[in-house]
Parts: sequence; C-alpha cells; structure tokens
Amino acid sequence: MQLKRLITIAVIAVSVYACKEDNSAEVAYEKELAEIVEEEKILEFGFDINNYIVKRDTIQKGDSFGEILQRNNIGYPDIFQIAEKTKDTFDIRKLHPGKPYTLLFSKESEKDSLPSPETFIYQTDQVEYVVVNLKDSIHAYTSKKPVTYIEKIATGVIESSISKTLEDKGLSQRLAYKMADDIYAWTIDFRRLQKGDRFKVIYTDKYIDDSIYAGVHDVKAAYFEHNGDSLYAFRFQTDSVKGIVDYFNEDAKNLRRAFLKAPVQFSRISSRYNLKRRIAVYGYKVRPHKGTDFAAPIGTPIMATANGTVVESTRRGGNGKYVKIRHNDTYSTQYLHMSKRLVEKGQFVKQGDIIGKVGMTGNTGGPHVCYRFWKNGQQVDPFKQKLPEAKPISDSLKVKFLEHIKPIKQRLDNIFFLEADPIQPENTITEDTNVDI
Repeated sequence: MQLKRLITIAVIAVSVYACKEDNSAEVAYEKELAEIVEEEKILEFGFDINNYIVKRDTIQKGDSFGEILQRNNIGYPDIFQIAEKTKDTFDIRKLHPGKPYTLLFSKESEKDSLPSPETFIYQTDQVEYVVVNLKDSIHAYTSKKPVTYIEKIATGVIESSISKTLEDKGLSQRLAYKMADDIYAWTIDFRRLQKGDRFKVIYTDKYIDDSIYAGVHDVKAAYFEHNGDSLYAFRFQTDSVKGIVDYFNEDAKNLRRAFLKAPVQFSRISSRYNLKRRIAVYGYKVRPHKGTDFAAPIGTPIMATANGTVVESTRRGGNGKYVKIRHNDTYSTQYLHMSKRLVEKGQFVKQGDIIGKVGMTGNTGGPHVCYRFWKNGQQVDPFKQKLPEAKPISDSLKVKFLEHIKPIKQRLDNIFFLEADPIQPENTITEDTNVDI
C-alpha cells in the first residue's frame, strides 16, 4: 500500500511538471498531490502521532494511576478530578503490571520546563484500550484497534510430529493445539501419529492494525489422513445465544465427546485415580487418590473439560485454590491446586474455556492440576467411564449444516498436499473499530 502511494505521488509530480504551462491543471494536480500526502498520517489509537510527543511505558508492580500522572507533572488535585470524572468508564484501581500505556504530549509542551501530558491511553489487551483526556473537557472512552482476519490454507505430511511439520513450514504451533485439542481430541492420538499421515486445513490468522500478528484465530475446516482413515472436520455454531461452536464430520456427526480427555494441553499424567494408593511419607498406609494429576509448569492454562456452570470457585484446605463445575444432573468436575482462579461462582463456561492457572496451592509436592470427576455425586475415574458424545446436531440444523459445508468441502478436496496457496483478497475480513464515548 505504501509503495502504491509513493508511485502515485511520483506519477502526479511528473504530470504536474509536464503541465506546468497550464496553470489551472497545475493547481488541480498540486491539490490532489497534497491530499495524497495528507493521507500519510500515522494514526494510532485514533490520533495522528506526528502531532504529539509520544511516551510509551508499561505498568510496573506497585504503580498506580496517580503515581504515573504525578511523575509526569500532574498534581494530586487534578488527578483526583480526573479520577472522579472518568470513574464510570475507567477504574483507576485496575491497572495490571505488564500492561502497556501511552502518554501524548503537545509538541508545544517542549517549551515547558515541566511538561504534562494531554492524553493517557491504557491497553487492557492487544485490541481494547481506554483513552483518558487529561486536559480541558476531562473524559474517558473505550475503543478497539482494527482487527483483520485473513483466511489461509496449510498442508503437511508428518515425518515425526505435527509440531515439527508446522515448524518446518514456518506455521504457528497454535494450529497443532487447535487440531489436537479443539478438533480431533477424541479421534486422533497426536502422540502416536505415523510417518506419512497428512493433513490440510483452512484457517484464519488474526492481525491487529493490519500488521501485528495475533496468532491463529480459528480453524474453518480440516482434513486428516491417519491410520488409513479420512477424517473431515467442519466448524459450525450450534448455539448462537451461548456462542457454542463444535466440529462435525461430513455426515454431521460431532467429533467431540462431552468431555475433553485432559484439562491442560500436552501434559503428562503424574498420578492416576487409585483407591489403594500407598505413600512412603505416610508409612505406606492406604491413602486413596480420587483424582488424576496432570503435571504442568506453574501458570499453564487450565481448561474446562465440558460446558457447565461454576458452582465453586474458592480456596479450601489441602485443595488449595480450586474450581468446581456442574455440567448436568449427572456429571461435575473439579480442578485443584490452582495458582490463580479466572472464573466466578455462577458463571457459565464452555468446553475449552480457560478457568485458571496451574499452581502449587494446598497439599502438593509439585506443580500440577488434580482433576476430579464426579458422577451422581461420587468421585470416579474419568478414564474408566463410558462418557457420552457431545450433543448431536439437531434435525433442524442438520440441513443447514450440510448446505453450509458443501462449498467448503469442495474447496478442501481441491487443495493439493503442497505448499499453502496464496491468500485471496476476498478472504480478508476487517472488523470495524467500536468506540463507546
């Protein structure tokens, strides 16, 4: 885009020179040239950054909104007024260490001995941010950076593992997680892939401000050849109210079970459900272990293994910090020893949602999540249960699904096991920036 504009400017400049004897034409061209140059603003957070002195930093541990402004020459009476006038939009108590913020100073403030900023911008995540106007009409509003989704395809033939195959192609490892945990978790054991297995996938990458890569957004469709089977997967929303999305094969059969096999990705089982377990530290007395321990580093995301409602999110005794989810009248699950809980009691969660982080709270000798599985009020071994499949697609939705996947399947079938095809412009979708003033 930048190159195209430069070429346009050059062409107009040449045209102006060629037409310099025609004064009216020259004026018109010069005006058009000025308009093009005017377009070359550097916009960020809705501001033309060229017009400001920009100071960027991150929230440090112990920082407060008041301290940041005071360090930048705004006095406490003004800070109090700013906090009061913006409290309905911006809670100054919720600044998190590591989050970036930006201060905009007027270029005229360079002449001041103690310059103070006009604007404070706090980024709550990669996309959303809060703008606080610190001068004159003090106010705050939330906004979002423009987000673009670009549809791509990838193919691969397994030599040793899917991670290695993606790495060799320079593709995101998030694709491996998506296929292993979101799509084929109950169909393919990705630790036992065979050399020569192959896949092709249609997915979307997410970009912020057109240039910042934010990872794989979702997988639209996939095809995997494994053990002589041809396994299709198509993404389809079955509940628009709760935002529930599942993957189905070409016959509309759900690829998921009602429960994921594990609450953490690519982990190992360090201790299984065992009612006759004996531990040396307790004199080899029988100490039943009614959970399954999945070892993982501290901070590893813990996922809800099925849809449900959080019935407990607290800290208690040897359990440490934990979350318990009720899935239906029959099943509940519990996740112990968390370092951090990320859901509240009464909250509805979907399968795969992050509900906490692995830790060592309570009685534990190392970082792991103790996963407990309840059936009819009794703790049981989840690996010995005949678990139900995920909710099948309704008859009314099945017809819609089959129509929906028809062109997608045709496109998937026409992809050869080669390098990814070039991106087509029509597969780029940009989200509008939403501003709430």
